[in-house]
Amino acid sequence: MGRLDGKVVMITGGARGQGRSHAVTFAREGADVVVCDACEPHADGVPYELASEADLRETERLVLAEGRRCIAMTADARSSEQLDAVVARALAELGRIDALCVSHGVFAFGSWEVSEEQWDAVVDVNMKGVWLACKAVIPHMVERGEGAITVTSSTAGLRGYYGCLPYVASKHGAVGVVHQLAPELAAHRIRINAVCPTTVNTPMVDNPPTLSLFAGGKENATPEDAAFPLRTMQLLPIQWIEAQDVSNALLWLISDDARYVTGIALPIDAGQLAQPAGVPPEAATLIAELSAT
Repeated sequence: MGRLDGKVVMITGGARGQGRSHAVTFAREGADVVVCDACEPHADGVPYELASEADLRETERLVLAEGRRCIAMTADARSSEQLDAVVARALAELGRIDALCVSHGVFAFGSWEVSEEQWDAVVDVNMKGVWLACKAVIPHMVERGEGAITVTSSTAGLRGYYGCLPYVASKHGAVGVVHQLAPELAAHRIRINAVCPTTVNTPMVDNPPTLSLFAGGKENATPEDAAFPLRTMQLLPIQWIEAQDVSNALLWLISDDARYVTGIALPIDAGQLAQPAGVPPEAATLIAELSAT
């Protein structure tokens, strides 16, 4: 018996990374899966390559290999028309959508100096896209009188970070959508929650431009170059968490085990948000060693 037997789960941003991990995890737990992704390798202001059609097909293959049904469609989260088409096909072929996991997102660098194109690229995907995904699915859930929604925000949705203003603003907005919709959906027995992961080992982070941000601007940075700065962000001595760690949290939130949980922003952060003010011990030790040389 799986924890999602007989359920249908829709996942945006499902072509790779966290979204793919969610799709496979839910399939193993008995769910049929609907995945969509923009599958446009390049976007204005985003410094790394995005998911492709081939990535989406690989997610579909992995879900089918678990013995579950899968609908995999290209859809841009910034388009209500495209998201509505995904929902319409899911209802026609699978009959229902029990849970929606809004898992798409992009990351870009910069603060007040970012261009309007960069701002729009990040905010439209990460915040407007959350609203549009919910907007596409909620009417069906209201009609059925039940449902579960999760929105993947970030620890950047609960605090600020240097050098990524559009991302921080958009992720705060995603949490705001959850906080506003929770009371409005509760009467329909629809639950909505956010998850706020720390840095996750996915292609969104494991690429030279993003790693360079963490590695002090070093060109062509590797995970090894960024390891120390990333470790000092968490209380637990790790560089980053894995996509599966987020999938495990989402599995709980959309399952009946969390049937009375709604309106929360759940950190999956290895203690990052509990980090006391000041220099972390590991960093202080290194600074002392460097100062002595």
